[in-house]
Amino acid sequence: MVSENVRFVRMGIGERTVPYQEAWAEQQRLHALRVADEIPDTVLLLEHDPVYTMGKRTNPADLPLDGTPVVEVNRGGEITWHGPGQLVGYPIVKLPDPIDVVAYVRRLEEALIRACAGFGVDTTRVEGRSGVWKLGAEIPGAVVDPSQVVEIGKLTLRMGLPLGIDPRLAGPEYAPSNAGQRGDDRKLAAIGVRVARGVTMHGFALNCDPDMTSFDKIVPCGIRDAGVASLAGELGRPFPVAEAVGPVERALAGVFAELPEPAAQPAAAQPAAAQPAAG
Repeated sequence: MVSENVRFVRMGIGERTVPYQEAWAEQQRLHALRVADEIPDTVLLLEHDPVYTMGKRTNPADLPLDGTPVVEVNRGGEITWHGPGQLVGYPIVKLPDPIDVVAYVRRLEEALIRACAGFGVDTTRVEGRSGVWKLGAEIPGAVVDPSQVVEIGKLTLRMGLPLGIDPRLAGPEYAPSNAGQRGDDRKLAAIGVRVARGVTMHGFALNCDPDMTSFDKIVPCGIRDAGVASLAGELGRPFPVAEAVGPVERALAGVFAELPEPAAQPAAAQPAAAQPAAG
């Protein structure tokens, strides 16, 4: 992928919010065109109407207790909320061979980490968990609970696929799993993707300044021992999506430019199986 060939489409930022089904239909349309090499890599950026969506690994116990409707989608990950004040990105990107879904998820995380640093919010990855995190404060004299320590050799990234030891997952850019040595970590951006016929769908959601009480009805991403954060909350000031979109576009273009260009293939020759990933 080459950065100048990535097209960014602001489908709905500020002036309107986009119904989930409208964006899903547009994703499917663009996906078919990208598989056929009729369009360049394209990233949809938008704010959704309020909606709960659930990935393939959602635990029924994590759903809203009051019966609020939930849209079932064919991405990895679990249940989450989308709505105004949250920047949602759907990259429709052809991956190079050999297709590496984990590396792609790491790229999305890296772009958001870079963008957040530019906003003045230091974030990181956490061992055993996808997404972008603000770490809880260190607790002086805390005793680490060995039962809560992530074993990298058994890491699943909530994909349901056990992985061997992978140096990309154990590098210094990962904070250790929180085993009681710090306060609650807070997820600032969630990631859930799908790859079909070599082209990505779904993507990320970055909390800029949403109504955070919307997360109270669910167990976001199925994680019960951590919280959810927003840029507005971390910075202590309003932070509209419009302020985030430009820097996020530039960060995405930068990390996509670091990947090799995928070889064009006839659509029939590409893998048909879909691979859900992350959460």
